Amino acid sequence: MDLSPFFLIHILTPPATPSCSVAPERQILGSPGTNHFSHGDPMTFEDTLKSIVKRGPPAISKEWLEKIKDDNGRIPFIFQRMSERPEVLISHLLYKGAVTETSTLDPKYVELISMAVGAALQCSHCVEYHMQAAMKRGATREEILEVILISGLLANSVVLAEAYRVMDAQMPVCRGECDTNGVGEGKE
Repeated sequence: MDLSPFFLIHILTPPATPSCSVAPERQILGSPGTNHFSHGDPMTFEDTLKSIVKRGPPAISKEWLEKIKDDNGRIPFIFQRMSERPEVLISHLLYKGAVTETSTLDPKYVELISMAVGAALQCSHCVEYHMQAAMKRGATREEILEVILISGLLANSVVLAEAYRVMDAQMPVCRGECDTNGVGEGKE
């Protein structure tokens, strides 16, 4: 991980003005799934980065994976693979934390959206993981069913739109003039 002074100055320097209006308690980045990167008090983003530099990516990566397992009962497969390169896992989790923890959306809805995307992408492990996380945050069976139906609707729309585009590119548009009996044009 590039921990050169220039890199650290860049990431440790707060912006001149906040880029969004987020409640102060949501501005504290936390360990995956919570608002704490440590097992104690909340840490600021800058404190988290300093901790990574001080303790090293392997130690932080291991600690965060343990916290994920404690919070969710398991560690997602992609996190397991990313942990083979701690800098990759840490970068991913910092990005994930920055996106989700500064969100104005309720965490339950973040998980429901994540579940819908997983369903649309046909990632059963993603659906299962985010469904459990959504239920842990209060999602009901009815909400989960509705999200699955909506994601299926949108995924189906993609299939139709792509197939229709291929068809339009390969076949002339017929405006009542084409033979539609499957034999072909030019039939007398």
